Amino acid sequence: MTARRLAAILVLALLALAAWLAPPRLASAAKVSDIANTKHNLSKTGPGTVKATTETQICVFCHTPHSADTQLAAPLWNRKLSNATYSATYSSSSIEANVDELSKGPGGLSRLCLSCHDGTMAIGNVNVLNGQANPSIALGGTGPGGVMPPGAGATTGFTRSLGTDLSNDHPISFTYDATLANADGELRTPDGTNVGTRTRGQARPKLPLENGQLQCTTCHDPHLKETDPTKGAAKFLRLNRLQESTPAGGLFSENGDILCLACHDKAGQEWALSAHANPLVADEKFLDAAANTREFPLGLPVWRAACMSCHDTHTVQGARRLLREGTDSPASPKAGGNSAIEETCYQCHAATGQTILQTVTQVPDVKSDFALGRRMPITLADQKSSAEVHDIGTGAGTGEVQRGRDFFEDPALLGRAGPANRHVECTDCHNPHRVIKNRLFNASAAAPDAAGTHSHASTHSNLASGVLRGSHGVEPQYGGAAFGTPAASYLVKRGVPGAGTDPVASTYVTREYQVCLKCHSTYAYTTPPNLGNSGGGTPTGTNGLTQYTDQAMEFQAPPGHAGELTTADSGAFSGRPPGQTYSVNFQTNNHRAWHPVMRSTGRSNAIRTTTTASWRAPWNGANDAGTQTMYCSDCHGSNTAADTVVPAGGEDGSPWGPHGSTNNFILKGTWDQNSGSGAANMLCFKCHDANTYSTKNGGGGTGFFGGGRGNLHAYHTDKIGRIRCTWCHVAVPHGWKNKAFLVNLNDVGPEAGLAPGTQVRTGTTAAYSKAPYYLNAVLKVRTFARSGQWSDTNCGSAGAPGNGQSGRDWMRDSSENCQNAP
Repeated sequence: MTARRLAAILVLALLALAAWLAPPRLASAAKVSDIANTKHNLSKTGPGTVKATTETQICVFCHTPHSADTQLAAPLWNRKLSNATYSATYSSSSIEANVDELSKGPGGLSRLCLSCHDGTMAIGNVNVLNGQANPSIALGGTGPGGVMPPGAGATTGFTRSLGTDLSNDHPISFTYDATLANADGELRTPDGTNVGTRTRGQARPKLPLENGQLQCTTCHDPHLKETDPTKGAAKFLRLNRLQESTPAGGLFSENGDILCLACHDKAGQEWALSAHANPLVADEKFLDAAANTREFPLGLPVWRAACMSCHDTHTVQGARRLLREGTDSPASPKAGGNSAIEETCYQCHAATGQTILQTVTQVPDVKSDFALGRRMPITLADQKSSAEVHDIGTGAGTGEVQRGRDFFEDPALLGRAGPANRHVECTDCHNPHRVIKNRLFNASAAAPDAAGTHSHASTHSNLASGVLRGSHGVEPQYGGAAFGTPAASYLVKRGVPGAGTDPVASTYVTREYQVCLKCHSTYAYTTPPNLGNSGGGTPTGTNGLTQYTDQAMEFQAPPGHAGELTTADSGAFSGRPPGQTYSVNFQTNNHRAWHPVMRSTGRSNAIRTTTTASWRAPWNGANDAGTQTMYCSDCHGSNTAADTVVPAGGEDGSPWGPHGSTNNFILKGTWDQNSGSGAANMLCFKCHDANTYSTKNGGGGTGFFGGGRGNLHAYHTDKIGRIRCTWCHVAVPHGWKNKAFLVNLNDVGPEAGLAPGTQVRTGTTAAYSKAPYYLNAVLKVRTFARSGQWSDTNCGSAGAPGNGQSGRDWMRDSSENCQNAP
């Protein structure tokens, strides 16, 4: 056969091959089959760094018209297939693909790609070259032994030497069909037009499956070149590597959408209007160095990088769910390491100098908060497990299908299976595919607000903010109202929120506390975790506590306890105290107290006998007290100025949220036995006016008023010379069995391991401390009064075993006086 005839046959074969592999093109498409001008041209004439020293043939590195490999239905394949054993392939708890298929490792046409890209075979080794069998073409720019070079490092996400551990690479060689799409909930059903197996006589799908399976060649065509320089490196992708137009959600747009969206449908407009995809929000641009490393066009905004901002189909070794830079490796770029979800978020959510963005003015810096002395245990070093525990898509139960879609996580992994599982990850609280930059989760994401966190102004509520949209949480269900009664069960809240709706009864998260109680309640543990159980946590013994409390129990806000009234089921005692013959009644004029996290209190200024001057914003409006609700993050978060809980720096300052703080319990101010007079940064005084409650000249009214003495907080401050909150109020003020969070040492019960109605601090002037609720407590209430109607005789010992005295004599001169309380 003449050389000319051989060349003609080879050209025809390769044209047929190109037609078989190439995607259908639109008139406006910028991709062309032009392998000569791509990195896959390994001949001497190639534009890449890996190329032959003398060989000028382009196609011979993959194809031959004779003696082709016949192991696969591959087109005239001129290479041996790798015999490598793949130690791991991609898997996750949220993938619904056939496990057996995934575990078998690469198959089909993907094996062709891996004959170079797994790094086990020399790239220049071909079957036939110019009639010679099994030659090795000399190449420059390769790795040792002529294999694929390591790029930025063999275990980084910036190499195309993928190795034999494919756990950090997009899954391949699995069946992609309607069954899989329905099970997942966020995959499009292959339609034969965008995705599908080619059928003879019909138009070729844009992303072709191989016998119904997804392979490397579904997304990649090794011959394609991108001719539009504004789109950056195309990575041989059949469709757009980046988002080319404003995402609209709904049907996939070949010209406008990133290739990922041809298969992955993230609840339509939920992703399109999210803070990470909306051009009105995600307009920050990548630094040139970051763009170059990622092979993005210079000046690329985050919204155009879209999925590629946070994910990479061939990411750093050790990362899970294809998270870009998602390990704890200290290297840059990261090289191997343990999975660390937060590191993906820290790429952008960090301070200037630590971020990959040109400007971060409007990007919350959570990384700095997580480095503070008291912080959520987000790093593996701060967690007790030897590996990252957080795992969405886990668990089971009625209706708990498509768990990965809603970031649902098995409560066993939250701590019910043991305290070592306790953890925090960004995606415990946030769904990055659904977060929006709006004050409220149910606002219109098409019109972003100045921030994605709630407004701290009058008409304050507990509605979830935009950054919690679409998260996963729980709503406690109670079987009784008494303090100390844990939730009987929990309703799981998950899914895409409805438009403009907010009922607590909704099936999705509508309140911030629903996200918090997912971990801080008996939903996530059987026994509350210990203080100091994680790195960065509040040390054991702080405020006498060794164990955290059940916040779902504490925050319960029984509707029958709203307002000012007498209740019989608050947990307060009525009857004969243990071992005594006399009777007491601590239920009259008494009811449960709660900070209005779950429900408003119904206790207005008129009921409380407070005034607008008694409060700081947002509680100081004429109708604010008693009608508004609040957030867990009003008290928990990084330290704030003395007169507010709004983070420093305003809208674009420190972030809202309980990421970390310089104060114990991740509080925005201090809270301990010294809280009270002179405590400038005390937490309570960021909502309650310090002058009213802790100085002898207190201005506004308080519920502790009457007896001819006016403001009794001010009166006691004057007489004693100082005042401390925990003398009279519970040390964990989430909720309580008595009105106004008042301790009553005549009625200490199961909360301190005692029988109901037990009197303590008897015959002594020493304060009473018993974690978690009593910290230097001195108050004994004989009878509860309505707000504004207190007198000295309401206070004192109820009788034996106390001294039985009351009023000023008990407070000032008796064996139980509180003149020198600590």
